[in-house]
Amino acid sequence: MFKRFQTRLIRNFKGPLLFTPKSRIRFFTTSITRQQTSSIPNVMQAIEYYGNKDLRYVTNKPVPSIQHPHDVKIKISHCGICGSDLHEYLDGPIFFEGETNPITHKHKAGQSIGHELCGVVVEVGSEVEEGLKPGTHVVVEANGTCLDRQYLLKDEPEDICGACARGRYNACKKLNFYGLGFSDGGMADYMVVTSNRVIPYDPKVIPDDIAALVEPLAVAYHGVRQSRVDEEPKPQTLIIGGGPIGLCTIFALKGHKVDVKDIVLSEPAAARRELAESFGVRTFNPFEFKDADEQIKQLVQMTTSNAGFSHVYDCSGNKFTFNTMVKTLGAGGVGTNLAIWPHVPVDLYMLDVTLNELVLTASMGYTKEDFQLVVKAFEEGLIDPKEVAKLVSKRVALKDGIEHGILDLINNKEKYIKILLHP
Repeated sequence: MFKRFQTRLIRNFKGPLLFTPKSRIRFFTTSITRQQTSSIPNVMQAIEYYGNKDLRYVTNKPVPSIQHPHDVKIKISHCGICGSDLHEYLDGPIFFEGETNPITHKHKAGQSIGHELCGVVVEVGSEVEEGLKPGTHVVVEANGTCLDRQYLLKDEPEDICGACARGRYNACKKLNFYGLGFSDGGMADYMVVTSNRVIPYDPKVIPDDIAALVEPLAVAYHGVRQSRVDEEPKPQTLIIGGGPIGLCTIFALKGHKVDVKDIVLSEPAAARRELAESFGVRTFNPFEFKDADEQIKQLVQMTTSNAGFSHVYDCSGNKFTFNTMVKTLGAGGVGTNLAIWPHVPVDLYMLDVTLNELVLTASMGYTKEDFQLVVKAFEEGLIDPKEVAKLVSKRVALKDGIEHGILDLINNKEKYIKILLHP
C-alpha cells in the first residue's frame, strides 16, 4: 500500500515525471529541444567552486545544453550572494562534500555556484509546457531532491526518502541545491534547470534587477507560513535578527497582511534598524540592555497589555536568541526558527512551554508554492519593489564577483545586506 501511495504521489508531482506502466522513467531520444533563441555561445564566464577557499573565475566554461525534454536553459540576469555560499567558501565543503552528487551524478568540483537568481528563458526542451517559452522571465526554486532522482536516474518510485514521500520535499534527506552541489548554479552566463523548478514573473511588476531576491523572500515566506500567522486575528510579531532573512521576513509578514505597526525587529546594528524603520516597522536594540532578562522585559512591554508576542521568528540562531524567542511569546504564541544552527544544544524549560501552551516550530528552505506566493504578493501590491530594492547594497560584474562580491561581503559583513552579481 505504501508503495502504491509513493507511486501515486510521484505521478501527481508537478514536474517532468513520465512513467511507463512498470513505473520506469521514459526518456526521449529525439526532438529534445523545441524552441531556442539564436546567438547562444559555446562557452561562458562563471565562478566555479573547487573546495575550501578555492573559487575560480573562468571564461571558458562550456554553456550547458538541454539534456532532457523538460529542461529549460536560462540566460542569467542577476545572482545574489547567499550566506550559504560564504559558508561553503570558508568552512566547506558542506553541500559540496563528496566527489559527485548522488542524484545527478554530476561532479561537484568545478560547478558554478549561486542559487539566488533570475533570468530569461532562451531554450526549452520538447516536453516543456507551452506557456514557458523563450523570452519568459523566471526565477528558480533551487531545490534538488529525491523526486528529481526519479527521472534523472530512472530509480524505482519507492527509492525516495520519507520526507519526499510525505510531500515535504524541502526537507529531503538528500537535499542539495542548484549552485550548491546538485548542478551548476547562477553565477554564470547560462544555466539549465528542469521546468518544474522555474517560476515566471512579469518584469514590469518585479524589475529584473531585484527579481533574484524572490529566493530569500521565499525562504522568509515559508517560515511565516509555517507559523500560521494568518490564523491569528490580530498578530503581534517579533523578528530577532536583521540580516537578509530577518529583513525579508518583514516583507513576508506584509505579504500576509500583518500591520507593520505590529511588527518589531530586534537588531543591534543601527544601519539595519534604520532600514527596517524605513519599511514602517518598530525596532529594538538589544545591546541597550546588558541583562538578558531586562531585554526580554522591554520587548514584552512593546506588546498590547504586556501580553507578549503572538509570533516570534528567530532569524539569528544562537542560545540567547532562542531564549528570547521562548520568553517573549504570549500565551498560545508560536515561535519559529528560520536560522541554520551549528550543532549545539540549547536550554529549554518545558514548563515555560507547557504553562503558556506555546508552539515551537521551524522552517527549512522553501517549496515552489512559496515562490508563487511571493510573486503573487508583488502582483497584489502587498510587497513594494521599491522597498525591496533597498536590500541591495551593491551590484558587481561577475568577473569581479570573487574579490568585490564574495570576499568583500566576508570582510565587511555588517556593511552589506545583499550583493548581486550580473554578467
